[in-house]
Amino acid sequence: MAVPTYQDFLLPLLQISGDEQEHLLSQTVEFLANQFNLNEEDRKELLPSGRQTKLANRIGWAVTYLKKAKLLESGKRGTFYISSRGKEVLESQPSSINRSFLERFTEFQEFQNLRSSYDVKLDGSIIEDTDQTPEENFEISYQKLKKELGEKLLEQIKNCSPKFFEKLVVDLLLAMGYGGSRKDAGEAVGKSGDGGIDGIIKEDNLGLDLIYIQAKRWEASVGRPAVQAFAGSLEGMKARKGVMITTSQFTKEAKEYVKIIEKRIILIDGDKLTQLMIDFGVGVSEIQTYTLQKVDSDYFDEDI
Repeated sequence: MAVPTYQDFLLPLLQISGDEQEHLLSQTVEFLANQFNLNEEDRKELLPSGRQTKLANRIGWAVTYLKKAKLLESGKRGTFYISSRGKEVLESQPSSINRSFLERFTEFQEFQNLRSSYDVKLDGSIIEDTDQTPEENFEISYQKLKKELGEKLLEQIKNCSPKFFEKLVVDLLLAMGYGGSRKDAGEAVGKSGDGGIDGIIKEDNLGLDLIYIQAKRWEASVGRPAVQAFAGSLEGMKARKGVMITTSQFTKEAKEYVKIIEKRIILIDGDKLTQLMIDFGVGVSEIQTYTLQKVDSDYFDEDI
């Protein structure tokens, strides 16, 4: 099954807390994962940022919402326990608890009013309430903006000259830590032209190994024959590693081929190229930075 929404965790969390003991969030996540019979894939599913599991994020926000409604209270070092109000709610044996249920409490209403002042889209409209947590909404918006930026970048790349495309490849590889100096990289890429190899670049600053490059602004999908020809060129140069960069896509057969050959060939299509450019700051400029923070429980540990 898919990871339940944060609303699905509200009642189980209150029921777990009904023993009036303090509960550690990390242990509660594992307990609820077992209770909902989640498989390993569901437990490991990450948010778009890849920095937190979707399961931990949703349970964490469910705890937060219950605290805002004063059904749970915060304990020491990341723990929580049931409040007197929470016990009253639990004794009433509700069949379910969702956002609408929590809105009957003034404290939660005030929290919701505060959130509405900053839960807005880029066009100024309010983000609709969904089953997603604030981090999920934020990251989905971020990934959407990143995808749109990538599409604009790819359009620019396709309109640039072959010489500029070679420069772009050099700039990206340097930003990623390859190529040694700019002088080395500039002389390597675009100079070889030998058997389908457009350039040679150092894998590290010392030049302990070399990477052979083919970079083309193809329009049609690049199939296995083109990749196989590049692999043959590597063999002729006694090379072990290569990178093929295209502004289009690679076919399924091409992708399968590089998995079964001895040579190590990395395929970078147009989408991957633009995402790498964004990640390493090539051809883009920063307009704003947002930092998501959380409470450092260790800082408040008076026993340290």
